Amino acid sequence: MKNKKLILVVDDEPSMRNNMTELLENEGFAYSEAEDGEAAIEKVKTIHPDLVLLDINLPKKDGLTVLKEIQEFHPKLPVIIFTAYGTSERAIEAMKSGAFDYLEKPFELDEFTITIQRAFEYSDLLGEVTELREKLQDISGSPTDQLIGRSTHMQEIFKLIGKVSQSDATVLIQGDSGTGKELIADAIQRHSTRRDKPFVKVNCGALTETLLESEIFGHEKGSFTGAASQKFGRFELADGGTIFLDEINNMPSSLQVKLLRILQKQPFYRVGGNTPISVDVRIIAASNKDVEQSVREGKLREDLFYRLNVVRINIPPLKERKEDIPLLVDHFIKKYSQGRSIKATKETKHKLSEYEWPGNVRELENAIQRALVISSKDILTIDNIPINKKESGKQDVVFSGDINSWFNGILNDKLSLKDVVAKLEKELILKSLEITGHNRSKAAKLLQIHRRLLYTKMKEYQIEIK
Repeated sequence: MKNKKLILVVDDEPSMRNNMTELLENEGFAYSEAEDGEAAIEKVKTIHPDLVLLDINLPKKDGLTVLKEIQEFHPKLPVIIFTAYGTSERAIEAMKSGAFDYLEKPFELDEFTITIQRAFEYSDLLGEVTELREKLQDISGSPTDQLIGRSTHMQEIFKLIGKVSQSDATVLIQGDSGTGKELIADAIQRHSTRRDKPFVKVNCGALTETLLESEIFGHEKGSFTGAASQKFGRFELADGGTIFLDEINNMPSSLQVKLLRILQKQPFYRVGGNTPISVDVRIIAASNKDVEQSVREGKLREDLFYRLNVVRINIPPLKERKEDIPLLVDHFIKKYSQGRSIKATKETKHKLSEYEWPGNVRELENAIQRALVISSKDILTIDNIPINKKESGKQDVVFSGDINSWFNGILNDKLSLKDVVAKLEKELILKSLEITGHNRSKAAKLLQIHRRLLYTKMKEYQIEIK
């Protein structure tokens, strides 16, 4: 037990205070005294004790009132209540109000010292846990920091996350690329009753139909060329937990039928398998397209849509919640500054808030990250940010120069329509790669094309990433 801890003894009987302080002194503790409730509150605020020994019957303010006030401004301070024999109801009330423990008068010496020791051990452990959490947050970013927003849109989403997290209802998240759909799914899972169970993610637009089926539902050995062994699918791996199906609008129709069976609590089969498999999995799905439009176009089965659309979360694009931009700028500076003390000027935040951000939060994050890498100064200005800085409401994110001059140049070159389209397409790809920090997957999402098509176009236009 660590000595030199400061203990505040609160009792209106001088003889009782003397007995306790003598015991504390023998144990090597520092101590201070208070004879009533008001004096106790004042002492806690001024001397900041490590522990309070508090009699429940006090003049001016009774012990329960003092305890509740301490809880308001110092909730982690351990308080041990002293009660007269036979006042168990008040002791229970004290424990409900946040007391660490209680002792009945007259108490045994061993019981007195052991209870104090336990209180300090608890306090030390609480401090270690808090310190560990802070270290983990420094490494990975705290969960609350990942979802940033003061706008009405985001506040409503936060409330909805809080409500839906406590159920197993299927959730459908809709939002443009880069708005943070995966972060919303993370938050729902993190606050759910399944938070300690597996959380498996699948991008339904990243694989071919055959590979996606094998990835999601698994396959048996020899079921197709290259299937050298049995493979568990993502649903089996997520059993008991949660699965996040991103870009559900890109899932092939044949797989939508199998997914519908799972949503209907029916078994499914691995590719090439005959053994029925049943799982208990919560499904969170996301779409970067208008899901109702996808249903009308026949890309998403109507019956699957109704099964997925139990709880709907629509994430607005960043341009519709510009009051969140200054907060996001500060967040990303803190995330990527690597210990440097860097601030963005008010003018910078104002300019960034005027920009349309077609790539949404992801584009803003990449822009801030790149600016911090390039800039060696402690002040981040708008000149450091790799965006088009035009003042107009709608921003030109494709052309680095004047748009009219660009088209005049095209006309003067007397290019065919096919060549003009190719030139424009190349400009779009180059700009998207620049915005996303040369991340091809993110650039494809920003352009709203499949990643394989982007690779083909880059090869066609001889675009290389160094």
